[in-house]
Amino acid sequence: MTEIDGHYNMPDKVSYACRLLRKAVAAHGARLVVVADGATLDAIDQSLWTLTPTEFIPHCRIEDDAHILARSPVVLAESGEASLPDRPILVNLGAELPARFERFERLIDIVSSDDADKLAGRTRWRHYKDRGYAIRTHPYGGSAS
Repeated sequence: MTEIDGHYNMPDKVSYACRLLRKAVAAHGARLVVVADGATLDAIDQSLWTLTPTEFIPHCRIEDDAHILARSPVVLAESGEASLPDRPILVNLGAELPARFERFERLIDIVSSDDADKLAGRTRWRHYKDRGYAIRTHPYGGSAS
């Protein structure tokens, strides 16, 4: 069963997600898929290039060539994308329930402090709970876990 981590009340989802991705890739060698709307993906793409002057988090878009997808630890895909690459971890920054999230070993669902985003997050949370998923919660505390 997919492990679910809910990170909530994030004042800046993009910044938080980028720090989380940096930590996951650098410390654990993780391979992840990030789903969000197009504007959020653009912001993440830009932020991953400029997170710190001495670090680069390799990443690509789902529509990139297969050899680039195979080598990139982080793949960015629009919410609702039907064909996500096989990776152990899915990071959701979108409002919708990620399609076929249950095929991933782990889902990290990030919710901002914005009222509309919190409402969408609660809807997803109920969906997970109603299907028996245990959710580990991570309220905002200033750093990515």
